[in-house]
Amino acid sequence: MSTRIRELIVTPIAFSDPPLLNSGGVHEPLALRVILQLVLEDGTVGLGESTGGETRLERLEIAARTVVGMDVFDSTAVSAAIDTALLPTVPSSHERGWTTSAVEVACLDAQGRLLGRPVSDLLGGRVRDAVPFAAYLFYKWAEHPALDGRSAIGDDWPEALDPAGIVEQARLMQQRYGFTSFKLKGGVFPPDEEIAAIRALAEAFPGQPLRLDPNTAWTVQTSGYVARQLDGVLEYLEDPTAGIPGMAEVAKDSPLPLATNMCVVAWEHLKPAVEQHAVQVLLTDHHYWGGLRRTRELAAVCEAFGIALSMHSNSHLGISLAAMTHVAAAIPNLDHSCDTHYPWNSADDVIVPGALEIKDGEVRVPTGPGLGVELDHDALGRLHRRYLDSGVRGRDDTGYMRRFQPEYELRLPRW
Repeated sequence: MSTRIRELIVTPIAFSDPPLLNSGGVHEPLALRVILQLVLEDGTVGLGESTGGETRLERLEIAARTVVGMDVFDSTAVSAAIDTALLPTVPSSHERGWTTSAVEVACLDAQGRLLGRPVSDLLGGRVRDAVPFAAYLFYKWAEHPALDGRSAIGDDWPEALDPAGIVEQARLMQQRYGFTSFKLKGGVFPPDEEIAAIRALAEAFPGQPLRLDPNTAWTVQTSGYVARQLDGVLEYLEDPTAGIPGMAEVAKDSPLPLATNMCVVAWEHLKPAVEQHAVQVLLTDHHYWGGLRRTRELAAVCEAFGIALSMHSNSHLGISLAAMTHVAAAIPNLDHSCDTHYPWNSADDVIVPGALEIKDGEVRVPTGPGLGVELDHDALGRLHRRYLDSGVRGRDDTGYMRRFQPEYELRLPRW
């Protein structure tokens, strides 16, 4: 059995995304990811997935040149070598972590395939057989409007621009996937309108956990107001305002726990966040905390300081969902259901169908070797061609919104 890395194949892709609204604008018709195939000398292939865009792609290509000849089981040294290769041009450890994490997942997938064991076993074993996820609700347009000779682009989710639309979206999410907790992406409309949407959800789904994330669209004062209005309604309020000091100010008087995936995103952020009592719930994300093992370590640190855990999501596909599921299964102190965009993007997946399914609001942990998913090479080729043909090389929610509303300005905080 040869465990040396022969090559790392880096493939950028573009997949369909609905017109989902947020504090920065609206999602474009295509979202970007990068798929990794870590090929060992014996032909074993480990899979990884990363966010897309030219910057991420360039760094992953540096990683691809760095890891050739290294032992796949020496994943700590692999991460360190990538970190060193990136350091001259990428001083931020958080930014380097995006690259090392994607490669680490591919290493763990390959290790599991060689050993015939699931990745969760390599992380210490699972403490749950299924991982709970929340329905990720968005204000959205009915379709991507026609633009520059392009026809409108529809999807199978209706418009949701008011409380009734959000409740209907939640009902569809529950019917299709069985979700029993709900998160609303806010920061789109004035706070009282979003408070009304949350209250409508609470009435429609009594006793089911709710959360609201305005992506720092509010001032400290507005954040406090919303927290008081929704006391007893939300399980937590996520990133209402920007920065650790701002969150700490809100936390002083907030009756609700505050959560973040924005102001605590690297190891150096933990100490000031704890000292200032800025957050009570941390949304982990293996993509930027350095990988699955580092996420497992982060969970232990949070347990020591009494910080509850959930999990953050970006627009992602099945390789990332599988990785999220394995690490969440191996974390004893997972206190809240995890976020996932998967229902919005799964139709364009790059994995062979059948390995992952959201049922009763949960994803069962794959028990096959490695991540337990297989690459659909035809789908990968099709999405890579779409990337090449599209000319899209980065994400620009604000610029896309301005195509339809030229007066739109990105202002944070907005209220």
